[in-house]
This record gives sequence, C-alpha cells and structure tokens, in this order.
Amino acid sequence: MSAKENTANATGSRRSPLPPPPPARLDPRLFVPDDAQCTRYWEDYAMLDNVAEHSRMVADVATFLARRAVKIGMDVDVPTVRASALLHDLAKTYCIRHGGNHSQLGGAWVAELTGNPVIASGVTHHVYWPFDLDLPRYFPPLAVLYADKRVNHNRLVSIEDRFDDLIVRYGIPLNLQDSINETKRQALELEQLLCDTLEVDLNACDFDSGRLV
Repeated sequence: MSAKENTANATGSRRSPLPPPPPARLDPRLFVPDDAQCTRYWEDYAMLDNVAEHSRMVADVATFLARRAVKIGMDVDVPTVRASALLHDLAKTYCIRHGGNHSQLGGAWVAELTGNPVIASGVTHHVYWPFDLDLPRYFPPLAVLYADKRVNHNRLVSIEDRFDDLIVRYGIPLNLQDSINETKRQALELEQLLCDTLEVDLNACDFDSGRLV
C-alpha cells in the first residue's frame, strides 16, 4: 500500500483491540484554549521549564503540519492541533515526581479541563497510535504524535536521533527496546505518509518559519 493513500495499517502487538475512535472533526461548540490559556494550565500543574520549552517546540512543528494541511485543502483546525500539542506533556512533571503514565493521565486531565475530546486524544495518544494511520480522520492526534517524535528535549532532530536517545534513556535500563522499536517503526511510517500527503520533505523544514533548510 502506498503512503500516498489515505490510510496505512497499524501493525504489531500494540494495536488496540477496541474499535477506532470517531473522526477527529472540528465542533465549533467545543472549547479550544489559546496559547495563553495553555500556559496557565502549565502553571496550574507546575510544569518544569524544560518540559514547557519542549512543548512549545512540539507545538510549532504540529502547527506547521496543520497549516500545511489546510493549504492543500484538508479539513483541519489549526488552533485545535496547536492546543493539543501545547498540552501533550501536561502530566509529565507530575509523573516524573510521582510515577504513572503521563500520556494517559494527561489525556484525562485535558479532557476534564477543556471538555474537548479531539484535544484530549492528541494528548492520550502522543506516544503511540494503536489504530490505522488515517490522516483525514485523525489528523490532530497524528500531527501531535509526529511532532513529539521530532523534538528531543529542546532540539529539532531526526526520528533516528530521537529514538537513539530513547533507547539509551529508557529502552536499555527498562528493557523496553522492542516497544520503542515498534514506536519508531510507526513514526517513520507516519513521517512518510505526512511527507507524501502534505507534499513536503519534513526533514528539510525548520518548522519555525516553514522554510526549507
């Protein structure tokens, strides 16, 4: 199956046995926090400065993807994608200090704070997407997932470099190599799908101005 097509199959042992969620569509009745409100949420949950810096960079990458999607005619709401990216690590600081799954906890917090399931989905699934890689149906969470894989701490990096770091920090000490390698496989597949769909080489973008580098 070509990455140019609308969907790609999620494979591997981490695929969810549950039915896929409904399409991530804009509902004008749902609240979408702006940058200032997202920053207040960071403060309310005592986000560490380095996590906030990482979140800003991830949001810049995700925003670039969303704007590019709109430019080619996709039905994507840029503020929704940006808010989800800004909040994707809302529970990271808490889980560093107290343990727990930061994506699952963060998704629950964001769902309660915003009442917006699309924004919350991007938070819950920013580590791994357990369904088909269907960009038209699930652009917001997939954009956040990909953006997170391109930012290592506060640096824009390739997926290869991002996962080399993850293997050293988590894979070897926690014996998570297989899980991390499956996540890397998905990230590379998603990157190719995004490149083909958005008609841009994402490894030649700075994601700030949108210029090629």
